[in-house]
Amino acid sequence: MKILITGGAGYVGSTLIPMLLERGHELVVFDRLMFGGNALLPFLNNKNFKFIKGDIRDREALQSVVSGQDVIIHLAAIVGFPACRENPDLARTTNVEGSRNLASVVSKDQRIIYASTGSNYGALVDEVCTEDSLLNPLSIYGKTKTEAEKILMGSGNCTAFRFATAFGVSPRLRLDLLINEFVYQAVKQKYLVVYESHFMRTFIHVKDMARAFVFAIDNLEKTNGQTYNVGDDSLNFSKKEICDIIAEKTGALIHYADVGEDADKRNYIVSYKKINDAGFKTTISIEEGIVEMIKVATVVQVNNPYCNN
Repeated sequence: MKILITGGAGYVGSTLIPMLLERGHELVVFDRLMFGGNALLPFLNNKNFKFIKGDIRDREALQSVVSGQDVIIHLAAIVGFPACRENPDLARTTNVEGSRNLASVVSKDQRIIYASTGSNYGALVDEVCTEDSLLNPLSIYGKTKTEAEKILMGSGNCTAFRFATAFGVSPRLRLDLLINEFVYQAVKQKYLVVYESHFMRTFIHVKDMARAFVFAIDNLEKTNGQTYNVGDDSLNFSKKEICDIIAEKTGALIHYADVGEDADKRNYIVSYKKINDAGFKTTISIEEGIVEMIKVATVVQVNNPYCNN
């Protein structure tokens, strides 16, 4: 199968690429390399891999790479609350207008698999979020991803994955993710200050995110036109529960502050029954991901929280 990955040099894409190559798919990665391309180096000599530098905001360039593809995995975005807050105009033009460009150039015979987000739900206290829950995004990130999801799902040939908060080690490491950031600080500084520790969040390892795209490709007709929460009920945790595990593993001091607030106000519990009933289950636990991240944090010094390049 011929597969285009927009934003394929990033955190998820660099984990997904080897999985798809191992299955014999022909891949094209289309990426502007905003954070560098070191994660792609292992694949450049693979006969089934091609890299094209480009920006999804450039409709003509996007149209040229979409042509002839069977599936487009749409990862390209300004991802996460901090990065979108830092550059809201870039977030809107990339996340919304870039996705609008994609919707306008795909044919009815092509399939889009879109990396959406649980941030679409915002703060739904005392409610378990299903795919039918009200969308109430609070951040620029959540708002732009929600708008993009609506555009793409309107094409009639898209599957949208509302992913839980990512964690875990990837060739393109990110430290702006809650668990990764907390572990890194715990290892490097030996203490954490945590606001609103009772807030609930739900998580998924980056390898399981990649596996979800493989699942969708293997089940194109069944998943087409569907929106799925992607994660697992066992990975719904409060921030305090996460920090307690980190403290146990690292010996770091955790201070739960009574005054102050987290700028990212997400607070929700999510149901993953729909994706589980379709046949997909996650495989990596919070503890496994934390232990993995501790090993990396002990040897890596990262100046840019968004990447390790």
